[in-house]
Amino acid sequence: MILVAGATGNVGGELVRALAGAGHHVRALSRSAMTYGLPEGAESVVGDLDRPETLTGALDGVRGVFLLSGYEDMAGVLAEVRRAGVEHVVLMSGGSAENGNAGNAISRYMMMSEAAVRESGVPWTILRPSGFMSNALRWVPQLQAGDVVRAPFAGVRVAAIDPFDIAAVAAEALSNVGHEGHIYRLSGPEPLLPADQVRVLAAVLGRNLKFEGQPDAEARTEMEDTMPTEYVDAFFSFYVDGTLDESQVYPTVQELTGRKPRAFEQWAIEHAGAFR
Repeated sequence: MILVAGATGNVGGELVRALAGAGHHVRALSRSAMTYGLPEGAESVVGDLDRPETLTGALDGVRGVFLLSGYEDMAGVLAEVRRAGVEHVVLMSGGSAENGNAGNAISRYMMMSEAAVRESGVPWTILRPSGFMSNALRWVPQLQAGDVVRAPFAGVRVAAIDPFDIAAVAAEALSNVGHEGHIYRLSGPEPLLPADQVRVLAAVLGRNLKFEGQPDAEARTEMEDTMPTEYVDAFFSFYVDGTLDESQVYPTVQELTGRKPRAFEQWAIEHAGAFR
């Protein structure tokens, strides 16, 4: 039995499908019961990773766990995981955990989550993906309203990765031995600017789309309306000050899954309906 946290998210949902499709028994963990959308072989379980004491039932009989970073009491979560006799934890972290900058709010919570996993006494694997292709879904309201996409950090190239590929690597790590103690850096097949992604979307959707880069001051104001200032500062540190480079292409997906990572065009084709 494998427990997948964040089962309603982009990566967690893909992982539930991948594991169930490979014949594993899967528990899909969420804060409320999932009443539809689960594949055969998967069951919905309720628990809150911010309240480790709620995980006892969900962990009963589980041998592998997929976790996300950033919960309030990661040490408490890992204590419950260890107490349940889990044999392997796969943690999804991020590339900024490499820089060791605890002054950056995003790097800090990833570093703390990784430390909790490494110190848990449970065999572990850590995944550090680059930015997700699914981040383009933030443009849906703009594309439903018109043909112009305005976005920040216009000059930043990211080798964005399809959550499908992150899930494929996680499934490999949870299904087979030999991945314990490894930290895997993951990326998509090519570094793209936001304008490049918009051009791909235009071709897929058959629309004459236009990209406009936001000035930093405007972007900061909009971002502060939706997230804590310390996270806004973190993103500006990454993409304006250049403290995070997500443009590098890594071979890891192909090495671990035997196939090349998906291109942004393929992701766009599969999710075109969301933009219409």
